[in-house]
Amino acid sequence: MHRLTPAELDAEYLPRLRVPDFERFFERWARDSAIAREREARRLDIAYGEAPSETLDVFPTTRDRAPVLVFVHGGYWRAFDKRDFSWIAPAFTREGAMVVVPNYALVPSVDMDTLVLQVARAVAWTWRNAALYGGDPDRVVVAGHSAGGHLTAMMASCRWPQVDPGLPPKVVAGGLAISGLFDLDPLARAPFLRDDLRLDAAGVRRLSPAGFPPPGTPVYATVGGAESEEFHRQNRVLREAWGESAVPVCEAIPDRHHFDILDDLVDPHGRLHGLAMRLLRLAA
Repeated sequence: MHRLTPAELDAEYLPRLRVPDFERFFERWARDSAIAREREARRLDIAYGEAPSETLDVFPTTRDRAPVLVFVHGGYWRAFDKRDFSWIAPAFTREGAMVVVPNYALVPSVDMDTLVLQVARAVAWTWRNAALYGGDPDRVVVAGHSAGGHLTAMMASCRWPQVDPGLPPKVVAGGLAISGLFDLDPLARAPFLRDDLRLDAAGVRRLSPAGFPPPGTPVYATVGGAESEEFHRQNRVLREAWGESAVPVCEAIPDRHHFDILDDLVDPHGRLHGLAMRLLRLAA
């Protein structure tokens, strides 16, 4: 396999280079998120830990014992905030799912190990507290985009009793990884990101889901059809590493790039939306 040069790594892993108008997506996400927080039932900035970054937003639904979608945002582990992704919630609350959007501290202010543990604590909080907001702790599904796709796979692989001895072995019922990153070696070497990640070889092994044993939790691996070859390779890597039983879905969403793929998640007729609904057990 050809080892990519530094310039090739940046070209493959910087989606904004392929989407000239990428900023309009960020602007729309922020605008639509403000509208969602204004119009939807919500509980904002609930603490799941002691650090200022350890807060989450809950968007309940009207269904009793509703399945729960935990949406983990992307941004290469170093950008964005939960408030930028409130817009994901209405597409699921109106169909009977509770939505939780956690925050986590960003690199380089914390290391990757700390960041992953924060997300695990947020998911553990959701499992413990879902019923207080009308959710079903037995149907907690994690979905994440880009870096959030990596964190989704990490949650599927998590050894929950090591996070908290009071947790069961299985906290997450399923995962939907969207444009995820499962082999961190290229990211640890990419010039645009390596100084923020600060990952040595041991860190890459410790934090790359593709190197883990297959989990007992199913993960759907998806990527935009118009994304770079490296994003497609990352998607294949998880299926190749974990097998079809752990990754029963491994596919590209036609014509979607790294940013508008999230539109497919909230489109009631979108493939990603349908996959999420299947994991939530709200659709066949």
